[in-house]
Amino acid sequence: MTGGNLSNIYFQTFYVSKEESNCPLIVNALKVEKNIKEQNLSDSIISQRYGRRILINSLDDAEKARANFLEIVDYDPIKKVLLAMGPNEPRIETPLHWFIHHARNEVNAVIQINDKELSEKMKKAPKTEKDYLLTSLEQIKEVLKHLRNSKKVIIKNQGAIFVGSNIDEAERLVLEEIK
Repeated sequence: MTGGNLSNIYFQTFYVSKEESNCPLIVNALKVEKNIKEQNLSDSIISQRYGRRILINSLDDAEKARANFLEIVDYDPIKKVLLAMGPNEPRIETPLHWFIHHARNEVNAVIQINDKELSEKMKKAPKTEKDYLLTSLEQIKEVLKHLRNSKKVIIKNQGAIFVGSNIDEAERLVLEEIK
């Protein structure tokens, strides 16, 4: 798990706007986030495709749940520059979600659970072979390789990623795994 704001180490963020997103997908994402928290999995990152953008949760802030989401407009992995809309800082895992959504057209929802115990408990999913720096290009490439043949991937010593054609499918995969 990551603590504090380390995003400036991994990428620089430029804001198109600091206003809250009015994306209609936020309502479903909030329901899924609540369901996951009820399963004692507190560190979850939820992203959904929204046109050419992705909608992703940033920081945990129960009082401002809608403000907890950012729209990621673009990401340049070479320059490590993220273009965002929303009031909060993006999470360190944002580039990984960006790559998954833009590499796989059939993926419209990604749920990442940062829970080492979950990654050790899961058995029927491919697993990354090495411990990588969070969202390093090597980690992203290995995750994408495993997502060719599976809708879930265990990230060694970090957690797991679940993908689906919609948020309900991704949530179902998470809930099946933790029960």
